Amino acid sequence: MDVADTPANLGVPCVGMNQFMPEGLTLLDPGIESFARTIQPDDLATIIYTSGTTGTSKGAMLTHGNMASNISCSLLGFDMHPGHVSVSFLPLSHVTARHVDLALLYHGVTLAYCPLMESLPQTLLEVRPTICVSVPRVYEKIYSKAEASARYFPKRTIYRWALSVGRAHKSEVLAGEVPTAQNWKVANKLVFSKIRAGMGGSVETFISGGAPLGRELAEWFATVGIRIHEGYGLTETSPVIAVNTPMNHHIGTVGKILPNLEVRIAEDGEILVRGPSVFAGYWNRPEESENAFQDGWFKTGDIGQIDAAGYLSVTDRKKELIKTSGGKFIAPQPIENSLKHNALIGSAAIVGDRRKFAFVIISPNFALLEVWAQENKIAFSSRTELIANRKVQGLYESIAQDANKTLARFEQLKRVLLVPEEFTAENGSLTPTMKLRRRVVEERYKKQIDEIYAEAEANPIIS
Repeated sequence: MDVADTPANLGVPCVGMNQFMPEGLTLLDPGIESFARTIQPDDLATIIYTSGTTGTSKGAMLTHGNMASNISCSLLGFDMHPGHVSVSFLPLSHVTARHVDLALLYHGVTLAYCPLMESLPQTLLEVRPTICVSVPRVYEKIYSKAEASARYFPKRTIYRWALSVGRAHKSEVLAGEVPTAQNWKVANKLVFSKIRAGMGGSVETFISGGAPLGRELAEWFATVGIRIHEGYGLTETSPVIAVNTPMNHHIGTVGKILPNLEVRIAEDGEILVRGPSVFAGYWNRPEESENAFQDGWFKTGDIGQIDAAGYLSVTDRKKELIKTSGGKFIAPQPIENSLKHNALIGSAAIVGDRRKFAFVIISPNFALLEVWAQENKIAFSSRTELIANRKVQGLYESIAQDANKTLARFEQLKRVLLVPEEFTAENGSLTPTMKLRRRVVEERYKKQIDEIYAEAEANPIIS
C-alpha cells in the first residue's frame, strides 16, 4: 500500500491483516457474530454466475443450506485433515474454487493462494502442497510439459521405457497401491518422480473437476503413478454431484453419487438430480428457473449414464451435441479430449452442427510446434505464417486422420482449420475453469468455417 493510501488518508475504517487475525470479526463490528447466528439454511448465501458455455451466463442463487450440505459430503472418503496443504488458484467468482476452498477449510486444510495462473508452477514448487485440486487444463499442461521434456535421445528412450513399465502396473496404481516391482521402482526414480517434483513433490491426493478430464489423460497419469479422482457437478448443485474416492474409484467415470443426492437418467439421456444442494433458482429469471426443473428434478443439461455398480459417466453437454444434416448426433467433448492428448495440440473445437460433416478447429501448442518447425527447417516470422505452411498443415491433418481411426464414419473429421490464436479465458474462448466456449469459437471463426463448407460444396468429399 502506498503511503497516500493509508487508512488515515482514505478516511474510512481499515483493518490490517496482522490486527484482524488475532481479534477476528468482532474487531470490525461486535454485532457481526450475533447476526451470523441468525442465518437460516434457506437464506440466500451467494449468487454465482454460470460459465455460459452453451448460452447466456445466469446467476444461480445458492442458499447457506445448499452450500453447507455439499461441503459436508463432497470430500467424504478422502483423508483430509489439519497439516495438509493445498494451492488455491482458480477465480473465486466460480463455484468450483469457492466450494473447494470452503470444503478444504472445513476439514482443516491449509490454503495457499496463487493469484495468477502463470505463477502456478513456481507456487507449487514453493508451497509443496499435499493436495492438488485442479481443472483438467492444468493436468493437460503437466502432460504436455512431460512430453516436451522427453523429446530427444536419450531421454526419449528412457521415457518410453518407463511408460511401458507404468502401463504394466497401471491397475495397481488405480487400485490405490504403490507398485513394488523393481522395474517400476527404477522407472519411478528416473521419470515418474520427476513429473511429481514439478508439482512440488509432496502431493498425496489428486482431484480433477470443473470440466471433463478425458480418459486418455487419466490413463497417462495412472501410467506414471498418479491416480486422479475425477468429480462432476454444476454451479446449480453447489456444485458436486459425484466424485471418485480412494475407496470407490473407476477410471473413465466421475465416481459415485454423493450420499445426500439422488440422480436418475431421463429418457433422452439427460442427467437429473435432486437433493439439498440443488439451487433455489436463477436471479431475476423466473421462467428459466421454472424450466430448469422437471417434476422436482433439476435438469443438468448433461448426457450420461449410471452403471450397475453405481458409477456415473458423463458423455457431453446436451446443448453441445452436434446434429449433422444427415440426422446423426456427435458428442464433441470425447473427440476433443482425445485430440488434446497429442502434445502438439493446445485446444480443439469440433464444429458441424446442421452441416454435412464435422471438422476440427485447432489452436496448436505453439511452444512445441515452433520447436518441430525448427527441427524440420521451416522458416516463419509469425504464427500465421507458421500454420499456413503446408508441412505444418499436413502434420495436423495426420493427427486428425489418426483420431478418425477410432471414430464412426459420421463422426470423422473431414477438415482441419489451424488458427494462430491460443484459446484462453482472457479472450473469451475458455471459461474461468478452462472449459471451451464453443459458441464463442464458432462465432470468432465464422468466416473461415463458412469458407470450408463452401469449398466442400464445390469439391465434394468422397469417403
